[in-house]
Amino acid sequence: MIRILNTAIGAVAAMALTVSLASGVRAAEPAPLNPPQKVKIAYVPIMKFATAYVAAGRGLFKKYGLDVDFEKVKSGTEAIAFLQQGTVDVGGIAIVTSLWNSWNRGLDIRIIAPGGLEPLKGSSTDLLVSKKAQEAGVKTVADLKGKRIGSAGGPGSGSEYLIAKALERVHLTIRDVNLINVSNPDIPAALAGGTIDAGLAGPPYSTQALKAGDAAVLATDLTPGLMTVAFVGSGKFIKERPQVAERFVVALTEAARMMQGDQYLSKENMDAYLKYTTSTEAAIKAAKPAVYDPNQSIPVKGLADIERVHRENGRTDYDKPIDLKKVIDEQFVEKAIADLGKAKE
Repeated sequence: MIRILNTAIGAVAAMALTVSLASGVRAAEPAPLNPPQKVKIAYVPIMKFATAYVAAGRGLFKKYGLDVDFEKVKSGTEAIAFLQQGTVDVGGIAIVTSLWNSWNRGLDIRIIAPGGLEPLKGSSTDLLVSKKAQEAGVKTVADLKGKRIGSAGGPGSGSEYLIAKALERVHLTIRDVNLINVSNPDIPAALAGGTIDAGLAGPPYSTQALKAGDAAVLATDLTPGLMTVAFVGSGKFIKERPQVAERFVVALTEAARMMQGDQYLSKENMDAYLKYTTSTEAAIKAAKPAVYDPNQSIPVKGLADIERVHRENGRTDYDKPIDLKKVIDEQFVEKAIADLGKAKE
């Protein structure tokens, strides 16, 4: 069942790796819970949460004795509020600065599985340089020192993190540039008009600027394999219903394995994508896909790096590295791999 709570946002692309089961010991798949157990998930209907759509659409949740109720929300902030209120068990959310501050203050939710990861190569998000700035001598990222860079979301946003990673390559920080909050749809015009020297953008806005000849790619593949969204479980769900959480993550893992290679665009998967998002088949096929890890590993090092950059940029209200035990609970992914066996490329 789907209850639409707010207007959905546009779909984000997804992709897959070709896998085979690695050799080794594999336990039996967990038995379905009987009677079936209710699980409520609040999610932003984008493609980076597509493992849940496939798990529902292809009967994997049902296979493990779960009756999953999807609730569309406008933002991860709303999902977090529902998690704290205890009205949902799982949230599909973006990892933003405010979350780090909340975790540091004791927010009782934990990442239990990854969403779709950034592509390992060929990311759809690029750091663009305006034609005017390029003609004025901006040829490399190092030349952006003191320049105006446009990004959506402002301080502490995911865009700021990506720009910070580009600057790190040449030993610069966001303090060395003039970061300007520009909405995604306004990036092409800002590049064309010269109000910014560079800007972070993805399709269709990057495509628009490049086709018009108003910008060129200055840097790309800024964070290969980065996890920007995740499935989080409420503390109550994890502590009081661990067997339900285990089966939820097993279903996500099995779904990820059904989305590898050519299977990604199978009819069964496409039907699931279209049911739980507002995208179209044509848009999904044309979009740059993300990576759905068939082992559903939580990229701990990447998360630690996101926290570090935001903290060093002065975007957190604390100044020492956070204890990631406040953030991640890997027991369910580990149990899923023990049950299904490890997959490899």
